[in-house]
Amino acid sequence: MPFNDTSTLALSNRFVVHLDEGEIDLGSWHQCQGLEVTWKMADYRAGDGGNDRWFFPGFTEYPAIKLTRAACKDSTKVQKWLSNNSFGSAAGTHTGTIILMDPNNAEVIRWDLQAVLPMKWAISGFEAGTSKVALETLELQHNGFLTDGIVTTC
Repeated sequence: MPFNDTSTLALSNRFVVHLDEGEIDLGSWHQCQGLEVTWKMADYRAGDGGNDRWFFPGFTEYPAIKLTRAACKDSTKVQKWLSNNSFGSAAGTHTGTIILMDPNNAEVIRWDLQAVLPMKWAISGFEAGTSKVALETLELQHNGFLTDGIVTTC
C-alpha cells in the first residue's frame, strides 16, 4: 500500500537547533551533518573454538555535528552564545536539541544531545568581486543522543 500522507513526512530542509531545553535558540540551519552513531565491536575468540568468534558491543562513538547556513540575523545569537562560552563563567556543557519538522512546521522527530560544547565556528571568506552568499558553519561536540541509561558529563 503506498504512503500518501505527506503531511507527516520530515523534510530535510526544515530543522531548528536549541540549547538548554530551548533557553538558547540557534535558529534554522541549511545543513546538518554528523548526526550518527557507531558502535565499536569487541570480539572474543576462545583458544579451543577454532575460527568461532563472539562479538560484544563495545563503546559508542558520536562524530561532531556540523551545522551550515547562510549568515543571517540568527548568526548574532550564535556569536553571543560563543562569547558566553569562551572561557567565561558560563562556560560548560549544554544540552542540545535538533528538531526535524514537517511541511506544516510541526515536530516530526528530535535528537536530544548530551554534553554539547562548541568546537568550531567559521564564516566563508568575503570577496567583493563575487555574488556568493556568506555561509556560517558551527561544529558541536557532544556525548550522544541515545537514551541508553548512561549519564555522561564533562
